[in-house]
Amino acid sequence: MSSRNQENKAAVWDYWQKLNHVPNDQVADVIRSAVHDDVDWNGSAPIDQVQGVDALIADVWEPLLRSFPDLKRTPDIFMGGIEEGGSRYADPWTLLRDDGTEWVSGCGHLTGTFMEDWLGIPASGKKTHMYFGQFYVMRDGKIANSYVMFDILSVMRQAGYEVLPPSPGADGGKVPPPAAGDGILLTEQDPLEGRKSIQLVDAMGSGLERYVRDRDGGDMSPMEQWQYWTPDMKWYGYSGIGRCYTLEEFADFHQRPWLHGFGDRGLSSNPDAGRVMGFVGEGSYGCAGIWDVVFSHHHGTYAGIPATGKLLTIRDFDWWKRGPNDLLIENWVPIDLIDLTRQMGVDLMERLAVLVEERKGKNWW
Repeated sequence: MSSRNQENKAAVWDYWQKLNHVPNDQVADVIRSAVHDDVDWNGSAPIDQVQGVDALIADVWEPLLRSFPDLKRTPDIFMGGIEEGGSRYADPWTLLRDDGTEWVSGCGHLTGTFMEDWLGIPASGKKTHMYFGQFYVMRDGKIANSYVMFDILSVMRQAGYEVLPPSPGADGGKVPPPAAGDGILLTEQDPLEGRKSIQLVDAMGSGLERYVRDRDGGDMSPMEQWQYWTPDMKWYGYSGIGRCYTLEEFADFHQRPWLHGFGDRGLSSNPDAGRVMGFVGEGSYGCAGIWDVVFSHHHGTYAGIPATGKLLTIRDFDWWKRGPNDLLIENWVPIDLIDLTRQMGVDLMERLAVLVEERKGKNWW
C-alpha cells in the first residue's frame, strides 16, 4: 500500500508542477494526461459539480486562466494515504466512511494577477492570493474524483467587496504554512507516526461529539479539547471565520459562534447524506474532508444571518499537524461558507452583484 501511495503522490505532484510551468495553451493536455475522462469534479459554490474532463477544462480551468493568466500554485501541505475504515469521530460517521480508497490531498495558495472578472467578481488588475484545499481519489494512477475548496470570499475582499460581517478571528493576508516547514510529504513516511496522528485526530473529534446542545447550551467543557491541543495552537479558517492563535481564541472566535448557530451533533449518521473522505494520517499530519454531509439545524444567528431552523449540509476540509508533545498544534480548515449561507437563505453571490452595481452607479462619470 505504501508504494501505491507514493506512486499516487508522485503523479499528482507531477501534475501540479506541470500546471505551474506549461504555457496556458498546453494546460488542457496536461489535465487530460492526469485526469480520467469521466472525472467527477466537485468545487466550492457557486461552481459546484462538474462532470467529465471536457467540462472541467471548459467550465473551470479556462475561465480561471482567463481571469488569472499567470496563475501559480504554492502548496503548503501535500500528503496521501489509503483509507482504512473504522472510526471517524463518533460511531455514526463510520456509516459514511470508505475502505481502501486511495487519496491524495493538499492545501496552499493559488496566486495570479486578476485580469478579467471571475464568478462575477470584478477584476482588480492586482496580484491576488486565493487559498485552496483539494482531495483527490486516485484510480489506476490518475485522478477519478476531485473535491476542491477555493477561498472565493478572500478574492472578493481583495477586490474590495465585503459580503459578510467582519470575521470573528483574524483575517487578511495569506494563511500561514506549517511553522515547521515540513508539510510537503513527498517521501515515504513512518506508518506508525501516521497512525499516531490520525488516532489523535480521532480522539479530538470524539471529544467534539460529546457536546449536546440541549444539555450543554454554551458550555463547551464536555468536549475537553484541552486534552488534544497545545494552549498556543493555531487554527486557520477561511475568510468569514478567520484565524485563531490560541486554544482560548479558538473557543471564543470559532467554536462558540459555531455551536450557537449549528449546535447539533450526530446528524451525519444518515448514510445517504454526502461523503466523508480522506481520513488518513501520514507522518505528523492528518487530514479529512466532508462534502454535502448533513451536520446540523440552523439554530441561532451566524454570520449575521438569523436562525432559520433549516437542516443544513456542510463542505469542510481539515489538515492537522501533530506536535512533538503528541498534541495538535496547527489546523487548516477550509469551509464553503457560500454554500452554507445559501442554504440559510442568503445568496452571497447576489450580495456581491448588488455591491458591484452600487459601485458602478457611484462611478457613473
